[in-house]
Amino acid sequence: MHFDVGNIYNGFKLLSEKKVKEVNSISRLFYHEKSGARLLSLENDDDNKVFSISFRTPPKDSTGLPHILEHSVLCGSRKFPTKEPFVELVKGSLNTFLNALTFSDKTMYPVASKNDKDFYNLMDVYLDAVFYPNIYKYPEILMQEGWHYDIDNKEGEITYKGVVYNEMKGAFSSPESILFRKIQESLFPDTPYGVESGGDPEVIPELTQEEFLKFHQKYYHPSNSYIFLYGNGDILKQLAFINDNYLKGFDAIKVDSGIPLQQPFKEIKEMEVMYPVLPEDDEKDKAYLSMNFAVGKSMENETILALQVLEHLLLETPAAPLKKALIEAEIGKDVLGQYDNSILQPVISIVVKNSNEDKKEKFKSVIYDTLKNLAENGIDKKLIEASINIIEFDLRESEGHGMPKGLLYSIKAMNSWLYDKDPEISLEYELALEKIKTALISDYFEKLIEKYLINNTHCSLLVLKPQKSLEERKAEEIKSKLSSFKKSLTDEQIEELIEQTDKLRERQSKPDSPEVLATIPLLNIEDISKEALKLELDEDNYNQVKIFRHSTFTNKIAYVNLYFDSSFIEQDDLQYIGLLSDILCKISTEKYDYSDLSNEINIHTGGIHSFVEAYSVNGDSEKYYPKFIFKSKALVGKMPELFNLLNEIISASRYDETKRLKEIIQETRSQLEMRIFERGHLVAARRLSSYYSPSGYYLELISGLSYYKFIVGIEKNYDSKAQEIIANLKKVAGVVFSRKNLIFGVTCDEKDYDAVKSEVVKLIDALKDNDQDVKKYKFDLKARNEGLMTPGKVQYVAKGYNYIKTGYAYSGKMQVLRTIAGYDYLWNHIRVRGGAYGAFNRFERNGNVYFASYRDPNLAETLKVYDNTAEYLKNFNVDEREMTKYIIGTISKLDTPLTPSVAGEVAIEYHLRNVLQEDIQRERDEVLNTTLEDIRAFADMVLEVMKQNYFCVLGSEEKIKQNKDIFSEVTSVFE
Repeated sequence: MHFDVGNIYNGFKLLSEKKVKEVNSISRLFYHEKSGARLLSLENDDDNKVFSISFRTPPKDSTGLPHILEHSVLCGSRKFPTKEPFVELVKGSLNTFLNALTFSDKTMYPVASKNDKDFYNLMDVYLDAVFYPNIYKYPEILMQEGWHYDIDNKEGEITYKGVVYNEMKGAFSSPESILFRKIQESLFPDTPYGVESGGDPEVIPELTQEEFLKFHQKYYHPSNSYIFLYGNGDILKQLAFINDNYLKGFDAIKVDSGIPLQQPFKEIKEMEVMYPVLPEDDEKDKAYLSMNFAVGKSMENETILALQVLEHLLLETPAAPLKKALIEAEIGKDVLGQYDNSILQPVISIVVKNSNEDKKEKFKSVIYDTLKNLAENGIDKKLIEASINIIEFDLRESEGHGMPKGLLYSIKAMNSWLYDKDPEISLEYELALEKIKTALISDYFEKLIEKYLINNTHCSLLVLKPQKSLEERKAEEIKSKLSSFKKSLTDEQIEELIEQTDKLRERQSKPDSPEVLATIPLLNIEDISKEALKLELDEDNYNQVKIFRHSTFTNKIAYVNLYFDSSFIEQDDLQYIGLLSDILCKISTEKYDYSDLSNEINIHTGGIHSFVEAYSVNGDSEKYYPKFIFKSKALVGKMPELFNLLNEIISASRYDETKRLKEIIQETRSQLEMRIFERGHLVAARRLSSYYSPSGYYLELISGLSYYKFIVGIEKNYDSKAQEIIANLKKVAGVVFSRKNLIFGVTCDEKDYDAVKSEVVKLIDALKDNDQDVKKYKFDLKARNEGLMTPGKVQYVAKGYNYIKTGYAYSGKMQVLRTIAGYDYLWNHIRVRGGAYGAFNRFERNGNVYFASYRDPNLAETLKVYDNTAEYLKNFNVDEREMTKYIIGTISKLDTPLTPSVAGEVAIEYHLRNVLQEDIQRERDEVLNTTLEDIRAFADMVLEVMKQNYFCVLGSEEKIKQNKDIFSEVTSVFE
């Protein structure tokens, strides 16, 4: 349809229309005249439609008000009064994305769906939630999602509980998380960025119901909103829906939500912050040093992109000169860079980990000396070309990092739109890229370094120091504070708190009535395709090497994966496979110094990475295929360069550079520690599976906590063991990288396959052959109950076993069970009532089952919830409508849209796991035909799994020691 600028369409005046070729869309910017709402529409042929409504929400303190409100508005509204409409949508919609996101200065509510009817349902629920939430009716919503005083009886202790309270306790357990939160505070003390929008656990309990409601009244008005539409939907129909059902009921007002600029500092500001370590931990080499610069404004398109390239070339690759200088000066053992352009005044941060406070001045001088040297003597043009290329590749590929493209664009658009500039500024990059490429023949980046780093006094030097028993002291302070508070209360006031706690628990435990649940819109089973997605995989071969091809449109990019069978490695050498995957592409080769190799990879490709995996066989609890994998991608025209680099890395890597090897081992340790803090539930679940699953044991050895301990050991003894480490790396590389061990996975356009294959053939010919025997591994599988202590404030509680070992077989109906257990039973008991941030469960084709919690204040109580799952299933009782909802929600997970590269990888993974198309179709048929009786029948299986009593808890020392009697082993994770 033709649109005219200046005309009004369903209450929306069209302000501008333009083609934005970078996102392959027609962009239209509207203004809703009655309500003052802004709306951006990106029209294109993508059927994965996205809707988002966002609000500018600058916090005035660290009570976490924006974050708590983000949770709370999704706890029931005018038209949809269920306690958890969000969860009902997860259970029963075909969404491809459904969440809400709190940033430092904005709150976003995005949804996505490929089904048109479902898309309108999701829009309806989200619009009603933000404009008409039930927070005004039920103070228990703030108590549940934010914080409350929890007390059982007059003699009992008062404690703090709340979902966001516990989520942020978890966030403030990770040193990296503390550091990056404090960076904004150090640079922008006089603005909303100087406080914590997510909430500081020490301040969250200061939030009152009155302030909570005032914040919603002030900021959640259409005049302060930014509405985003994306995809191939009917724009006029969407505008009519938003206008008729919501916006026409509001009048435009002036909302004071502007964000002030921080005045630049006259000199560098220094700040010191503590983070907790265990009493037995060593504080040496545990400090973080961080230099941070406020750089420009987020709506300056060219500057933003140029600074992104600058941060990459200075800090993000093995060739990065500032990273190399800091490592060589032995300031610390790992260097991190961050460029944050999601706020009004973007920030570049230079971070050194595993350092000491007394190196602060040296840290500062190495940074300025290196920057001055680069500005005066020039930056290597190859390094500039490499960083420009890799960022350009990511922009053009636009894979979305696991999220729908439209959502990625909606977040990007806000980087200028939120600050009263055109949203398209943040989506366009061609002109900016053209100007930046002049850096290859000019001093473009040298001038940027001078302006934004060397001569910029708006910067901070932040030291994050470890402190023993800090966590214990803070816990004692809270306990003492709450004890004093209780003593100050009269008996009547204590009784009132008990009543409030009981009232909250009663609301949490009382199920929604069928009438209330029926308000949530629901699709029919007939709306769902009966056919399972078929991922085509063609088999080719050359010289006895199989080449699997997935043909699809890839925009002239070829994705090439190499899968080497690693089952020929001796059991004692397995952890060196993990180490090999961590060092390749980062060490020198015969032809290239490691810096030059990094540049060559980034100039000619979209990246080359190696990792290890164990593909468990469909329906088999014992058998798995271990693989060493290279993932790579490049433009089809760059295939010769890609394959030359792959051959160089595989055949000519130099393992004898002792200094470089030590640096990578130190860096690997640092990254593994970060993962333990940030993804504790996955770490605990992997450890758990090693108790009962051969593939789980293998993965734990080469990438789990056992691998972390291995890395710590070789780092500690590196100087005396360097030659042994080098010999072992050479040995495993010699065994793995054999032509006979290899299969290829290629994803590209059909017409491009011949160009790719011609290079595949050359690489196959170049590889050597080894005759070897497959090794039989004898893993010590046994029942374990481990308590793994960290300095954190929360737990990650995992329990499980293998159902095939108890006599059961996989069924697609288990995926419906997963939806029900995850979003009904576990959600209500562990998140809503227990206060954890999340709880998960998985039932895999190889029989492995695990239940896990995330940022959980509890431990024994959570294990009890898991144990009671069977009883819940035995008594499970819902009507046909609710059962349909669970089935639809399950199908939505099966039908998650796949990017071209992921589709190719999944197709090959199915082949490796022996999952046939008939298995995939059977799974879908079983999901669609799941009944109430089927779910009840799983009670015995879950009971058998839980009776085996295999569990692993990663969490706070205090909590694990309090429950020490339930563990067979208790150890500290860190040394």
